Amino acid sequence: MAGWLWLRCLFGPSLHRIHRPPQQPRPEGRAGRRGWDYLPRSLERHTDNILGWVSLWWGCSIYDWDCSTRLLTEQFATLDVAILRNLWCILDLVSGITCSLICLRVLVGWGRWRNPEYLQFVSILEETRRNHTPNNKKKLASYDFDFSHWPADFSWKEVRQKKQTKFSKGGVSLLKPEPKHRGATDSLLNSVRTLPCHIISYLVAHSFGRRMLYPGSVGLLQKAMRPMLQQGQARLIEEYDGQRNKLISCDGNEIDAMFVDRRGERGPNGKTLVICCEGNAGFYEVGCMNTPLDGGYSVLGWNHPGFAGSTGVPFPQNEANAMDVVVQFAVHKLGFQLNDIVVYAWSIGGFTASWAVMSYPEIRALVLDASFDDLLPLALKVMPESWRPLVTHTVRQYMNLNNAEQLCRYQGPVLLIRRTKDEIITTTGPEDIMSNRGNDLLLRLLQHRYPKVMTEDSLRAVRQWLAAGSQSVYIGYEVDDDWCMSVLQSYQTDRETPFPWSVGEDMTAEGRRQLALFLARKYMRNFETTHCTPLPISEFHMPWKL
Repeated sequence: MAGWLWLRCLFGPSLHRIHRPPQQPRPEGRAGRRGWDYLPRSLERHTDNILGWVSLWWGCSIYDWDCSTRLLTEQFATLDVAILRNLWCILDLVSGITCSLICLRVLVGWGRWRNPEYLQFVSILEETRRNHTPNNKKKLASYDFDFSHWPADFSWKEVRQKKQTKFSKGGVSLLKPEPKHRGATDSLLNSVRTLPCHIISYLVAHSFGRRMLYPGSVGLLQKAMRPMLQQGQARLIEEYDGQRNKLISCDGNEIDAMFVDRRGERGPNGKTLVICCEGNAGFYEVGCMNTPLDGGYSVLGWNHPGFAGSTGVPFPQNEANAMDVVVQFAVHKLGFQLNDIVVYAWSIGGFTASWAVMSYPEIRALVLDASFDDLLPLALKVMPESWRPLVTHTVRQYMNLNNAEQLCRYQGPVLLIRRTKDEIITTTGPEDIMSNRGNDLLLRLLQHRYPKVMTEDSLRAVRQWLAAGSQSVYIGYEVDDDWCMSVLQSYQTDRETPFPWSVGEDMTAEGRRQLALFLARKYMRNFETTHCTPLPISEFHMPWKL
């Protein structure tokens, strides 16, 4: 038994924090705290530090070996001698590092084996793997450890086995750019001519392009933020009784999710689930989950593929696959109906949010904060003008975040929150509010839903309202809210048709302008701040519904 425990300690995950001691009194000196950081004993702590330095040294050694290879090749007259010497250096380096790592790992296991807190943790982890019961899972949830060792709580296969869904081997469906129609010969010649561009686009997208678009997936940034993320996760679990879950998407990625259940609390909002979609450097531990939590809603947050505990890389297909399993988990595991779910997204999270409401039209409502209509104009802004064809091709083929196109396929209530001092999703700068791509998202939505209302005169009036950023234009056009509401209600009662509506075809130009401004004001709210300011609960509202 002792040998078995030692092996579990040797190969077990790193333990970071103990949230609540399962059926065990708190150690002395910790009586006033709900949780505490795991304190390894000196042997484990020192050997862990050494392992960290060895890892850093190994990375430097790889670079040093590459440089030495070039030097030796230049120094020796024959290439065979250089190869033999380099092979000898490689074998000597690898054997030395391997022996050192084995010895250090044994010392780490020995230090853990002598720590009662780690022994109890590894025993609970093993018992949960053998028997994944709610009681064992509750005990395991008392610990924060490497998420790769966390047992899976839900998989997309559970839904697929029950009924036919839209899953396919390659993942859920995405909207693709419409192909240009060419003849057979032209298509072949064009494919040959554009092959170098395809290769370069692929390399750009899978190297620095993806990291520029989603900096939160960069390991160095995650390492720097780890203390903050651990603190945020402890707050969600210890103060809000959050439940951490591992979800397996249809592409095999493991998605790190956090659920806070408010259905048993008093208040009108607990029965509504808000699914949060974070920004390109956002994590649920410290992200937009806090806004609906302050409002008393039940909340489900998740991390992008490649962020924190989630595996994979955040390309659009992987993002959609992850969002799909999150929605399925909310419905089939947590017991929410789609019409009880509101999707709330910040910034680039608008892509997965708009995909969700497009794919699940029964979802109750959508709230998009500081989001944009299309990634391409923002990508062109930060890249050299000479790269324009390459950037366009790369975005359309590998990073096509077409939020507006997806949003227009949703029939439900929508609220857009525009940051009037936004410096990220503007194409010319925060001082030019008309370059905010949230304006384009609003106009695309209104033009799709109310094409007869959004004439040229109406568009000019809405753009004036967007440029002013205040109610002066609205008051200047003397918009009659009661009249606009009665017109829309009358149309809805007579027809009850899905969007797009034909309301406005028999109106005067003045009536269309009033109705356009009324709708713009209902669909968009201004928030006088910058892009990264947390949204207070006072600015979080359910979307307007006729």
